[in-house]
Amino acid sequence: MATHSVAPHTHSGLDAAAPQAIEARAMAKHVRMSPQKVRLVIDLIRGERAESALQILKFTPKRASRDVEKVLRSAIANAERKAEEAGASLDVDQLFVSHCFVNEGSRWKRLRPAPMGRAFRYQKRTSHIVVGVAEHHVAARDRASAAAAEAESHKGVRGAVKKARQALVGKRKPVRQPKKTK
Repeated sequence: MATHSVAPHTHSGLDAAAPQAIEARAMAKHVRMSPQKVRLVIDLIRGERAESALQILKFTPKRASRDVEKVLRSAIANAERKAEEAGASLDVDQLFVSHCFVNEGSRWKRLRPAPMGRAFRYQKRTSHIVVGVAEHHVAARDRASAAAAEAESHKGVRGAVKKARQALVGKRKPVRQPKKTK
């Protein structure tokens, strides 16, 4: 059989000049709660805006909502930190919950005394909670265009200052505009 290599698919469907949306995630491991119970809460916030997800969690009468809210706040803070390190401005209101899931953590095996000197085993389940937030692609495009406009405006200012300095030094004569006649 002949073997051949296939080039990896590199085109993502977006044009190459599209700005990267800021994404961040947070994880809480070994949370002492059954994954089945945490999934009930996680399903409520999947795909929601970060602000509305926090409101949903605040008013959800489940014990798991406290832990999920803590992880979501951490993911938002991670996104802010990531944007700050990249030198970009991030609008937290434009973040949404891009992915969230719960995996089963390690189980704590315990024994409970039973009649006639026996012991029954039971398991205390733990969870790994993962919440990821991302900037909406429209907000990322707006952020990139605003940064480009700001850079362009600064470029013009630097050019004007350079022209003025050259005129003062005498390398170049200032351009006179014709007077308006009435």
